[in-house]
Amino acid sequence: MTSEDRKAALDAIASEVRVCRRCRLSEQRTQAVPGEGHPDTEVMFVGEGPGQNEDRLGRPFVGAAGSLLEELLAMVGWRREDVFITNVVKCRPPGNRDPEADEMAACAPFLRRQLEVLDPALVVTLGRFSLQTFMPGDTISRVHGTTRPIDPASGARAATGYAMYHPAAALRQAALRETMQRDMAAIPETLMRARDGRATLPEAAVVATEPAPGAVLTGASSSSAPPAGATITAASDSRVIAPAISSIMPTSTAESTTDMNATIPDDQLGLF
Repeated sequence: MTSEDRKAALDAIASEVRVCRRCRLSEQRTQAVPGEGHPDTEVMFVGEGPGQNEDRLGRPFVGAAGSLLEELLAMVGWRREDVFITNVVKCRPPGNRDPEADEMAACAPFLRRQLEVLDPALVVTLGRFSLQTFMPGDTISRVHGTTRPIDPASGARAATGYAMYHPAAALRQAALRETMQRDMAAIPETLMRARDGRATLPEAAVVATEPAPGAVLTGASSSSAPPAGATITAASDSRVIAPAISSIMPTSTAESTTDMNATIPDDQLGLF
Protein backbone atom coordinates (compact mmCIF):
# COMPACT_ATOMS: atom_id res chain seq x y z
CA MET A 1 0.00 0.00 0.00
CA THR A 2 1.42 3.38 -0.99
CA SER A 3 1.39 6.50 1.12
CA GLU A 4 -1.39 7.89 -1.04
CA ASP A 5 -3.41 4.70 -0.58
CA ARG A 6 -3.03 4.85 3.19
CA LYS A 7 -4.03 8.50 3.30
CA ALA A 8 -7.10 7.85 1.16
CA ALA A 9 -8.11 4.91 3.35
CA LEU A 10 -7.66 6.92 6.55
CA ASP A 11 -9.64 9.82 5.07
CA ALA A 12 -12.46 7.44 4.15
CA ILE A 13 -12.59 6.10 7.70
CA ALA A 14 -12.59 9.65 9.07
CA SER A 15 -15.49 10.59 6.82
CA GLU A 16 -17.51 7.67 8.18
CA VAL A 17 -16.65 8.58 11.77
CA ARG A 18 -17.85 12.16 11.29
CA VAL A 19 -21.37 11.03 10.34
CA CYS A 20 -21.52 7.94 12.56
CA ARG A 21 -24.71 7.35 14.58
CA ARG A 22 -23.85 3.94 15.98
CA CYS A 23 -24.15 4.91 19.65
CA ARG A 24 -25.58 7.51 21.99
CA LEU A 25 -22.38 9.58 22.01
CA SER A 26 -23.32 10.96 18.60
CA GLU A 27 -26.40 12.63 20.07
CA GLN A 28 -24.56 15.33 22.02
CA ARG A 29 -21.31 15.73 20.15
CA THR A 30 -20.24 18.93 18.43
CA GLN A 31 -17.82 17.07 16.19
CA ALA A 32 -16.58 13.52 16.03
CA VAL A 33 -12.82 13.12 16.38
CA PRO A 34 -11.49 10.42 14.01
CA GLY A 35 -7.81 10.98 14.75
CA GLU A 36 -4.95 12.45 12.77
CA GLY A 37 -1.34 11.95 11.86
CA HIS A 38 1.08 10.86 9.17
CA PRO A 39 -0.16 8.03 6.95
CA ASP A 40 3.35 6.56 6.83
CA THR A 41 4.06 6.52 10.55
CA GLU A 42 5.03 3.40 12.43
CA VAL A 43 3.44 4.52 15.69
CA MET A 44 -0.07 5.08 16.97
CA PHE A 45 -0.93 6.80 20.24
CA VAL A 46 -4.37 5.71 21.43
CA GLY A 47 -6.15 7.56 24.21
CA GLU A 48 -9.59 7.15 25.72
CA GLY A 49 -11.91 9.69 24.12
CA PRO A 50 -12.24 13.33 23.12
CA GLY A 51 -12.62 16.05 25.71
CA GLN A 52 -14.30 19.43 25.44
CA ASN A 53 -11.62 21.06 23.27
CA GLU A 54 -11.37 18.02 21.02
CA ASP A 55 -15.16 17.94 20.60
CA ARG A 56 -15.13 21.61 19.62
CA LEU A 57 -12.26 21.36 17.12
CA GLY A 58 -12.68 17.80 15.85
CA ARG A 59 -9.03 16.99 16.57
CA PRO A 60 -7.48 14.67 19.19
CA PHE A 61 -5.38 15.87 22.11
CA VAL A 62 -5.61 19.62 21.57
CA GLY A 63 -6.20 20.69 25.18
CA ALA A 64 -3.83 20.73 28.15
CA ALA A 65 -3.25 16.98 27.93
CA GLY A 66 -2.38 17.39 24.26
CA SER A 67 0.16 20.08 25.08
CA LEU A 68 1.84 17.71 27.51
CA LEU A 69 1.82 14.94 24.92
CA GLU A 70 3.52 17.25 22.43
CA GLU A 71 6.08 18.18 25.08
CA LEU A 72 6.82 14.51 25.69
CA LEU A 73 7.17 13.82 21.97
CA ALA A 74 9.56 16.75 21.64
CA MET A 75 11.80 15.16 24.27
CA VAL A 76 12.78 12.52 21.73
CA GLY A 77 12.77 14.82 18.74
CA TRP A 78 9.31 13.99 17.38
CA ARG A 79 6.24 16.06 16.54
CA ARG A 80 2.61 15.05 16.68
CA GLU A 81 2.60 15.16 12.86
CA ASP A 82 5.12 12.30 12.83
CA VAL A 83 2.81 9.82 14.58
CA PHE A 84 -0.90 8.99 14.45
CA ILE A 85 -3.08 10.01 17.39
CA THR A 86 -6.57 8.73 18.03
CA ASN A 87 -8.87 7.43 20.76
CA VAL A 88 -10.80 4.31 21.66
CA VAL A 89 -14.07 6.24 21.25
CA LYS A 90 -14.36 8.96 18.64
CA CYS A 91 -17.02 11.16 20.27
CA ARG A 92 -16.90 12.93 23.62
CA PRO A 93 -18.64 11.15 26.50
CA PRO A 94 -20.93 13.70 28.23
CA GLY A 95 -19.12 15.49 31.03
CA ASN A 96 -15.97 13.55 30.17
CA ARG A 97 -17.39 10.49 31.91
CA ASP A 98 -15.89 7.06 31.30
CA PRO A 99 -16.90 5.51 27.98
CA GLU A 100 -19.29 2.59 28.36
CA ALA A 101 -18.76 -0.89 26.97
CA ASP A 102 -21.33 -0.60 24.18
CA GLU A 103 -19.88 2.77 23.11
CA MET A 104 -16.39 1.32 22.85
CA ALA A 105 -17.80 -1.64 20.93
CA ALA A 106 -19.54 0.72 18.48
CA CYS A 107 -16.24 2.51 17.77
CA ALA A 108 -14.07 -0.61 17.71
CA PRO A 109 -14.44 -1.25 13.96
CA PHE A 110 -13.11 2.23 13.17
CA LEU A 111 -10.04 1.72 15.37
CA ARG A 112 -9.47 -1.73 13.92
CA ARG A 113 -9.57 -0.38 10.37
CA GLN A 114 -7.15 2.41 11.26
CA LEU A 115 -4.77 -0.18 12.67
CA GLU A 116 -5.11 -2.31 9.54
CA VAL A 117 -4.32 0.65 7.28
CA LEU A 118 -1.35 1.96 9.26
CA ASP A 119 0.01 -1.46 10.27
CA PRO A 120 1.95 0.19 13.12
CA ALA A 121 4.95 -1.39 14.72
CA LEU A 122 4.08 0.29 18.03
CA VAL A 123 0.78 1.10 19.68
CA VAL A 124 1.24 3.40 22.68
CA THR A 125 -1.72 3.13 25.02
CA LEU A 126 -2.57 6.28 26.93
CA GLY A 127 -4.70 5.64 29.98
CA ARG A 128 -6.77 2.88 31.48
CA PHE A 129 -9.34 2.29 28.75
CA SER A 130 -6.79 2.18 25.97
CA LEU A 131 -4.69 -0.21 28.05
CA GLN A 132 -7.66 -2.52 28.57
CA THR A 133 -8.42 -2.45 24.84
CA PHE A 134 -4.99 -3.76 23.91
CA MET A 135 -3.74 -5.39 27.12
CA PRO A 136 -6.79 -6.62 28.99
CA GLY A 137 -6.25 -7.46 32.63
CA ASP A 138 -3.25 -5.19 33.20
CA THR A 139 -3.16 -2.05 35.31
CA ILE A 140 -1.20 1.07 34.45
CA SER A 141 0.52 1.36 37.81
CA ARG A 142 2.00 -2.11 37.24
CA VAL A 143 2.83 -2.13 33.52
CA HIS A 144 3.47 1.47 32.45
CA GLY A 145 6.72 1.73 30.53
CA THR A 146 6.56 -1.93 29.49
CA THR A 147 5.64 -3.79 26.33
CA ARG A 148 3.20 -6.52 25.43
CA PRO A 149 2.41 -8.19 22.08
CA ILE A 150 -0.76 -6.83 20.45
CA ASP A 151 -3.38 -9.38 19.44
CA PRO A 152 -3.49 -9.38 15.61
CA ALA A 153 -7.29 -9.53 15.89
CA SER A 154 -7.11 -5.86 16.94
CA GLY A 155 -6.13 -4.98 13.37
CA ALA A 156 -2.45 -4.49 14.25
CA ARG A 157 -1.06 -7.67 12.82
CA ALA A 158 2.61 -7.20 13.75
CA ALA A 159 2.67 -4.68 16.59
CA THR A 160 3.60 -4.41 20.22
CA GLY A 161 1.85 -2.29 22.79
CA TYR A 162 3.67 0.13 25.04
CA ALA A 163 1.74 1.25 28.11
CA MET A 164 1.78 4.82 29.39
CA TYR A 165 -0.30 6.91 31.73
CA HIS A 166 -2.72 9.31 30.09
CA PRO A 167 -1.17 12.80 29.96
CA ALA A 168 -4.18 14.14 31.87
CA ALA A 169 -3.14 11.94 34.78
CA ALA A 170 0.08 13.94 35.08
CA LEU A 171 -1.95 17.14 35.15
CA ARG A 172 -3.86 15.81 38.15
CA GLN A 173 -0.93 14.01 39.81
CA ALA A 174 2.10 16.24 39.26
CA ALA A 175 4.58 13.55 40.30
CA LEU A 176 3.51 11.45 37.31
CA ARG A 177 5.11 13.92 34.89
CA GLU A 178 8.58 12.55 35.64
CA THR A 179 7.27 9.00 35.30
CA MET A 180 5.85 9.83 31.86
CA GLN A 181 9.10 11.49 30.83
CA ARG A 182 11.05 8.34 31.68
CA ASP A 183 8.55 6.16 29.87
CA MET A 184 8.65 8.36 26.77
CA ALA A 185 12.46 8.42 26.75
CA ALA A 186 12.50 4.63 26.39
CA ILE A 187 10.32 4.55 23.27
CA PRO A 188 13.02 5.08 20.59
CA GLU A 189 15.12 2.18 21.85
CA THR A 190 11.98 0.08 21.99
CA LEU A 191 11.37 1.05 18.39
CA MET A 192 14.72 -0.28 17.31
CA ARG A 193 14.16 -3.58 19.05
CA ALA A 194 10.68 -3.73 17.58
CA ARG A 195 12.00 -3.42 14.07
CA ASP A 196 14.40 -6.24 14.75
CA GLY A 197 11.45 -8.33 15.87
CA ARG A 198 9.37 -7.49 12.83
CA ALA A 199 12.29 -8.40 10.60
CA THR A 200 12.13 -11.97 11.87
CA LEU A 201 8.49 -12.40 10.86
CA PRO A 202 7.45 -13.91 7.50
CA GLU A 203 7.61 -11.21 4.84
CA ALA A 204 3.87 -11.41 4.21
CA ALA A 205 3.14 -10.58 7.85
CA VAL A 206 4.67 -7.12 7.75
CA VAL A 207 3.85 -4.26 5.41
CA ALA A 208 6.80 -2.02 4.55
CA THR A 209 7.57 -0.76 8.02
CA GLU A 210 11.29 -1.43 7.98
CA PRO A 211 13.56 1.56 7.31
CA ALA A 212 14.33 2.20 3.68
CA PRO A 213 17.97 2.21 2.53
CA GLY A 214 19.57 5.28 4.04
CA ALA A 215 17.40 5.34 7.13
CA VAL A 216 19.53 6.00 10.18
CA LEU A 217 19.11 6.57 13.88
CA THR A 218 20.89 9.74 14.91
CA GLY A 219 21.86 10.82 18.38
CA ALA A 220 21.84 7.35 19.96
CA SER A 221 23.16 3.83 19.70
CA SER A 222 20.88 0.84 19.37
CA SER A 223 22.04 -0.48 22.72
CA SER A 224 20.80 2.37 24.91
CA ALA A 225 17.98 4.87 25.04
CA PRO A 226 18.76 7.96 22.96
CA PRO A 227 19.33 11.30 24.64
CA ALA A 228 16.74 14.03 24.43
CA GLY A 229 16.62 15.32 20.88
CA ALA A 230 17.59 12.05 19.23
CA THR A 231 15.77 11.65 15.96
CA ILE A 232 15.25 8.92 13.42
CA THR A 233 15.48 9.90 9.79
CA ALA A 234 14.77 8.09 6.56
CA ALA A 235 14.87 8.45 2.84
CA SER A 236 12.11 10.71 1.56
CA ASP A 237 10.35 7.93 -0.33
CA SER A 238 10.11 5.64 2.72
CA ARG A 239 7.57 5.46 5.49
CA VAL A 240 8.07 8.05 8.21
CA ILE A 241 10.40 6.57 10.79
CA ALA A 242 8.85 7.18 14.19
CA PRO A 243 8.52 5.04 17.35
CA ALA A 244 7.76 1.42 16.58
CA ILE A 245 7.37 -1.89 18.38
CA SER A 246 6.86 -5.42 17.08
CA SER A 247 4.98 -8.36 18.44
CA ILE A 248 8.28 -10.00 19.33
CA MET A 249 9.64 -7.99 22.25
CA PRO A 250 11.38 -8.78 25.51
CA THR A 251 8.79 -9.38 28.20
CA SER A 252 9.08 -6.29 30.35
CA THR A 253 8.28 -6.16 34.02
CA ALA A 254 7.38 -3.44 36.46
CA GLU A 255 11.06 -3.43 37.50
CA SER A 256 11.94 -1.68 34.23
CA THR A 257 10.49 1.60 35.46
CA THR A 258 10.12 2.83 39.01
CA ASP A 259 6.62 4.15 39.55
CA MET A 260 6.58 6.99 42.02
CA ASN A 261 2.82 6.59 42.35
CA ALA A 262 2.51 2.81 42.43
CA THR A 263 0.55 3.09 45.66
CA ILE A 264 -2.19 5.13 43.99
CA PRO A 265 -5.02 2.75 43.06
CA ASP A 266 -6.01 2.99 39.42
CA ASP A 267 -9.62 3.65 40.38
CA GLN A 268 -8.47 6.84 42.14
CA LEU A 269 -6.93 8.07 38.92
CA GLY A 270 -10.32 8.22 37.23
CA LEU A 271 -10.06 7.60 33.53
CA PHE A 272 -6.29 7.47 33.69
